[in-house]
Amino acid sequence: MSQLESKVIASAAIRLALTVDREHERELKSELAREGIRATAVDYGGEFISSVQKVVERAVVAAKREGVIETTHLGEGGVAGATREALSQIMPKALGLNVGGKVGIARKGDHVAVAIFFAIGLLHLNEVAIGLGHRAI
Repeated sequence: MSQLESKVIASAAIRLALTVDREHERELKSELAREGIRATAVDYGGEFISSVQKVVERAVVAAKREGVIETTHLGEGGVAGATREALSQIMPKALGLNVGGKVGIARKGDHVAVAIFFAIGLLHLNEVAIGLGHRAI
């Protein structure tokens, strides 16, 4: 069951990161809540290198605010670690460029997943990337 839960939670985080607006995000969060999945999302944009710490902080704050995690070292560290893992997957494309997009966070039981969808680029020449991190907390 653990492997299946990881897949379900990762999928939920990715789906949240891909929502196009707050209305779709709210609808998806309600749908996930009916499945016993706690979830939230947060938008972000800026220069990648200077954004790493801010993205991690926003993810942790959003997860605590929305009740996805408890205010404990375990919960905060799990989200922070999963967020840094997701960011590290995007880093090769994003170094030195601007990014903008959304961070999706989902949890059920011991599993928490963070998915980051960013448009990366300069002017109108954008690339897209998704990073995904998972932790057991």
